[in-house]
Amino acid sequence: MNKNNKPHKMWEGRTDGATDAAADGFNSSVSFDFRMYREDIAGSVAHAGMLAGCGIITPDEADRIIEGLGGILADIDAGRLKADPACEDVHMFVEAELTARIGDAGKKLHTARSRNDQVALDLRMNLRKEADIISADLKELIAAVCEKAKKYSAAIMPGYTHLQRAQPVSFGHQLMAYAWMLLRDVGRLSDCRKRLNISPIGCCALAGTTYPTDRQFEAETLGFDGVCQNSIDGVSDRDFCVELLSDLAIIMMHLSRFAEELILWSTKEFGFISLSDAYTTGSSIMPQKKNPDMAELARGKTGRVYGDLFALLTVMKGLPLAYNKDMQEDKESVFDACDTVKSCVEIFRGMVETMTADTAAMRRAAGGGFINATDLADYLVGKGLPFREAYKAAGRTVALCEKRGCTLEALPLEDYRSVCPLAGGDVYDAVDLDACLRRRTSEGGPTADSVMKQIAAVKNELDSAGENGKS
Repeated sequence: MNKNNKPHKMWEGRTDGATDAAADGFNSSVSFDFRMYREDIAGSVAHAGMLAGCGIITPDEADRIIEGLGGILADIDAGRLKADPACEDVHMFVEAELTARIGDAGKKLHTARSRNDQVALDLRMNLRKEADIISADLKELIAAVCEKAKKYSAAIMPGYTHLQRAQPVSFGHQLMAYAWMLLRDVGRLSDCRKRLNISPIGCCALAGTTYPTDRQFEAETLGFDGVCQNSIDGVSDRDFCVELLSDLAIIMMHLSRFAEELILWSTKEFGFISLSDAYTTGSSIMPQKKNPDMAELARGKTGRVYGDLFALLTVMKGLPLAYNKDMQEDKESVFDACDTVKSCVEIFRGMVETMTADTAAMRRAAGGGFINATDLADYLVGKGLPFREAYKAAGRTVALCEKRGCTLEALPLEDYRSVCPLAGGDVYDAVDLDACLRRRTSEGGPTADSVMKQIAAVKNELDSAGENGKS
């Protein structure tokens, strides 16, 4: 005990460790970094093995350390051992518990490492796991989107620009736009993981160590692809956190856009889809209400993840090398973002799997917005008009339809010819909605065949990503 009868600090020596109680709480991170206990113990097991392999500690000491760490892991997993709030962080907690169990051998574990490289190691291992989990969850969501797109591959709906009805597409095509967005998210996570999966252990506080260590052994044991090549960079780098947070923010941006459309489509004004009761709520006063709360929450939580990203960018922007205590602020932001994204992706998968589409309502909307006007212009181009003249003629024809209170499909031929004498009886084939959709055969277009090709391509990329390793 120190002079204030508080538990000893691991760093006592230069000072007596007698910090103020409020300062202890302010300084402590064990309340949120304890979630890395598995990574901390795994890293310590590998470190003990390296120390023994290099002759820095004896094999017997390493065995005792590794056995003690295994017991600590088992007790935490079983709920028999809880985080001690008196410990500053998960690293000090594990080391203190190990020393209490096996004695002086436990005090040798921290040889040739610092908390600076230890926390960077734990965080990289933890976020590597989180990236893999989120990537796997995204793949399940993409699969759900593809299945729904397959079901509605030929269902005509109006495509929108400026939230105004624009051109005919299929509901399957609209859904597949989100599948491609989410697939890019998987790719970004995979790229991030490559830069994340580099081991900092052995960089120590900032200047390496005088002990004859084997950094490659620890890196390979823990599944890393290599080691940080500059010891100062190894302990001061949090690019991997910022990059992951950026990727998570983009995921949330995509989910938020998807949520916005689900919310709009489920209104009576659109009536395109119905969300399952399992993903909606009611009103406390209006019994008729069915509110898309889960979609709205996902949309709202996007701002939370954006905040996590900007918080860490702000923390890191002015820090001198190497480690600074400011960097303790990395974990709460990145852990919160990971947890938020995982919950949102899970909810989205359920919403997509259980939602149903009202194809008749989509068809009615498609029929009422002159979304075949571009096809009329293209028809007139085929009759010999330059596109700009055809465009103006089609626009005047739409204005005439609005005056007559009819659609392009119902406008009499003489009215077509009053605007453009080149129009013939085949104009009705040109503006037929089903025909308009079928003719959009350019690669990546909205036809049912194109949607099925997109689904096959997305699934092929997902399969390839699985075969090529993590994420």
